Amino acid sequence: MDKLELKGKWNILKGKVKQAYADLTDDDLKYEEGKDDELLGRLQEKTGKTKDDLVKWLKDLG
Repeated sequence: MDKLELKGKWNILKGKVKQAYADLTDDDLKYEEGKDDELLGRLQEKTGKTKDDLVKWLKDLG
């Protein structure tokens, strides 16, 4: 998932991610342009998934 694709779909994906992981906070899911790796790092920490698994999972959600 490239940066533009993530940025454009993030509001939709964020809701789906929160449904799957209710313990994630809005701060955990905060998207800032140019900080994709930080977002993925927070998600990795909370979900226990690898970066590649997260990217695949997010693509599948979208």
